[in-house]
Amino acid sequence: MSAQKVTLLAALIARDERTHSEIVARFERCARDNDEDATLSVRTLRRWIAGDVQTAPRPSQRRVARLFWGYPMSELLAPTRAGLVPAPPPGEAATVALVARTSPPPPVELPTPTDEHRRSSDPLERQVAMATRRAAQFATFAEIDNVGPEAIAQLRDDIVHLTNAYVHDPLASIMGDLIAGQEAVFLLLEGRQKPALSRDLYLLAGVVSGLMAKASQDLGRFHEAMTHARTLYVCADNADHQGLRTWARGLQSLIAYWAGRPQEAVRYAQGGAEYAANVTGSVASWLPALEARAWALMNSRNEASQALGRAAERRAGYRADDLDAIGGLLAFHQAKQNYYAAGTYVCLDGEHERAQAEALSALELFEHGRPEERSFSDEAGARAELALARVNAGQVDGAHEALIPVLGLEPERRIGGILTSVGRVHQALRSGHRAHSQLARDLRAEIETFCRVPAAALPA
Repeated sequence: MSAQKVTLLAALIARDERTHSEIVARFERCARDNDEDATLSVRTLRRWIAGDVQTAPRPSQRRVARLFWGYPMSELLAPTRAGLVPAPPPGEAATVALVARTSPPPPVELPTPTDEHRRSSDPLERQVAMATRRAAQFATFAEIDNVGPEAIAQLRDDIVHLTNAYVHDPLASIMGDLIAGQEAVFLLLEGRQKPALSRDLYLLAGVVSGLMAKASQDLGRFHEAMTHARTLYVCADNADHQGLRTWARGLQSLIAYWAGRPQEAVRYAQGGAEYAANVTGSVASWLPALEARAWALMNSRNEASQALGRAAERRAGYRADDLDAIGGLLAFHQAKQNYYAAGTYVCLDGEHERAQAEALSALELFEHGRPEERSFSDEAGARAELALARVNAGQVDGAHEALIPVLGLEPERRIGGILTSVGRVHQALRSGHRAHSQLARDLRAEIETFCRVPAAALPA
């Protein structure tokens, strides 16, 4: 039997006591230390180990690999001879010395199928011995976890903080932490951990991907928002979490609504209903509330009213779940439900009084409810719906009063949904007899000034 072929890189890593994630981290540290713009993921490292390289590594990666392991990339990806790790090529000794702190220990001879053949001439014994060695190698690999319960607990605290900060703080102040949090969870999931820990990580990956979806939508990047929302759904599926699946469909509906695609928004909201059937948390009320707004945008009165009724029924059976415990963007509080009802009624002919009543109820709850339930964007949205209802009722001065706090928002808080809502007020002020009143002209001018500097236009 011929010797089993393994890449030189596989031979080096087989005797390296570090996890793949740790090796990747040290590789990137080596890159930084040598002013190289080179990154590496656990997935790519494993492809290199297997020699499964369809596209040649980038020049910067090849240079860092030579520094890190002491061999040219062409040799690292090539099979070793009889499982032996050769000495570094001439001229590499000085380079290897420079990165001794990240380099593996001196070469050793690896066992091969040929060794097993020499120990026994019986084919069955030889096969058992080979299988036993492979099982031992796998057991060692399977026991190596790149994350433990304490690390996951810390990561969860960080993501819970971001989920709650999202509804209070300007997006620019947390965007860097969102991106870093998502990358941290993805890197851990690309490593190895026990199945129970994987489910925890997928839950966290889903939450932070949902935050990234909302951030993209708030910046008017609807295609990117849907990509992150789909990633959220995949993570929810891997975590086998019905509440998170429901939230994923809700986010997709929300993104479609603000992108001006109400039929798609209805489809996503209805698609999430099967997951919400056994969910008791507030997300179960969110889906029909989303559906109601989308139906109203299409002037479908009966469908909108029925959806509002389902939202009220689910609210009546509300019992907080683990998503509500996280809070922030994952919770659909009563104030927000009133705001959505206002957004539904304001689009239906003759319902401006009910729209005003719902908007005022929302604002009352936002102002006097628990501070953690207050969301600057939802409060601004409720004020915009109140202003639009008042414009429809011919109360332009009342509309201006409702919008004063919104028009005073600093540029970094002028996210997409707020701009769209205020823009609807601007459009209403241009129609009918009120279009030529001085009050309407002045309010339109204020809205135009407000919309000139959106959050998406601010430098990073």
